[in-house]
Amino acid sequence: MMRSVLMILALIVLPLQVFAATQSVPSTYGALAAAIAGAAPGDVLFLDSGYHQGPVKLNKPITIDGRNQATITGNGTGSVITITGSDITIRNLEITGSGSSHETIDSGIQLHRTAARILIEGNTLLGNLYGVDIHGATDATVRNNIIVGRRDHRINSRGNGIYVWNAPGTLVEKNDIQYGRDGIFVNTSKRGVFRNNLMHDLRFAVHYMYAHDSEISGNVSVGNHLGFALMYSNRIIVRDNLSLADRDQGLMLNYTNKSDLVGNMVRGTGGKCLFIYNAHHNLIGDNRFEGCGIGIHFTAGSESNAMTGNAFISNQTQVKYVGTRDVEWSFDGRGNFWSDHPAFDLDGNGITDSRFRPNDLMDHILWSQPAAGMLLGSPAVQLIRWSQAHFPAILPGGVIDSFPLMEPISIPVPDNIVTLEAAARTTPIWLRERTENVSDTLAGH
Repeated sequence: MMRSVLMILALIVLPLQVFAATQSVPSTYGALAAAIAGAAPGDVLFLDSGYHQGPVKLNKPITIDGRNQATITGNGTGSVITITGSDITIRNLEITGSGSSHETIDSGIQLHRTAARILIEGNTLLGNLYGVDIHGATDATVRNNIIVGRRDHRINSRGNGIYVWNAPGTLVEKNDIQYGRDGIFVNTSKRGVFRNNLMHDLRFAVHYMYAHDSEISGNVSVGNHLGFALMYSNRIIVRDNLSLADRDQGLMLNYTNKSDLVGNMVRGTGGKCLFIYNAHHNLIGDNRFEGCGIGIHFTAGSESNAMTGNAFISNQTQVKYVGTRDVEWSFDGRGNFWSDHPAFDLDGNGITDSRFRPNDLMDHILWSQPAAGMLLGSPAVQLIRWSQAHFPAILPGGVIDSFPLMEPISIPVPDNIVTLEAAARTTPIWLRERTENVSDTLAGH
């Protein structure tokens, strides 16, 4: 008797997969909806090649696998796949045909707040208003998908590749996202990981607001208006990302605090490599800022940020900081590398023998009075700069690096990404798109 009871208990706790059935679903009218309605928890539906009718709704733990040969097509209204249940997997499908409403966030795949532990893997989402909408779901994973958004509206009026709202525990990795508005838009969430994604031909690669205790690492932004816009967020890790040939800014910290910005590279941005606005208590270290209009624009009272190990290479203006007090940009005896600092290292310790100021009084005058640029070549301006170099007491407040480095940090870029970067420089997508001003968009936050 006891043995029978134990056997019954063991059967009860066995996972659903033990009893799961597999079923092939033909690409005939109504077959997919019927298969979903008749599936038991844990079943796997393999879709035959061809087109399958959507939209569909999933509220029980099943797997839908297209085996890279099936397409689910919506009817142009709402989302193509809507998920309200838990432990559901969507993989190896092509998904297209969402509606066009921002109010209902019409998407290729939409996860509602009742959804949990959803896996979206290996799919191709084409021409939907939003690619994947994770709206209140918990512990969702979006991995190895190709998401190609729309181009039939101005860029600010399109949908995002992946939209995350109030979805703790989200993992988004190894996705290729193109067109649409923002690659990954995260709003009012926490404990998310966003890593190793490729985002190109967008407004922002990553748009991050009110999202705390999260990680953004190993992502690549190529040819977008702005790479990584990180706003109103605390305790985030921003590591080993690349921003290449982005138009306006590579990285932006806006009201972002107590975070680590480490090992990133911004190269070839027409505007600012890094914009720091009212951001405090951050570690900004071992990043490479190269070939931008401005290396770092540092403003709005940003304080107590540790700046160390960064490389400022061939930026038109290495640092733009207008202030009346000195700000030290070194930490624990280790400063940054400056390509325009002609210095020596006689003791061979890797630290130059003279400190460095990236800005002088004339910089401050030019920033506040642009018309003064006509006098740059005049003897009076040269005399002022010579005097400041020889009599530091007359220098205004500004950035000081007391321990500049002799060698810059090196950050490699994979060959395939270099190819994308070269193409973005040759024919940047934002020259061919109908776009609003990105700076105006940021001003609204």
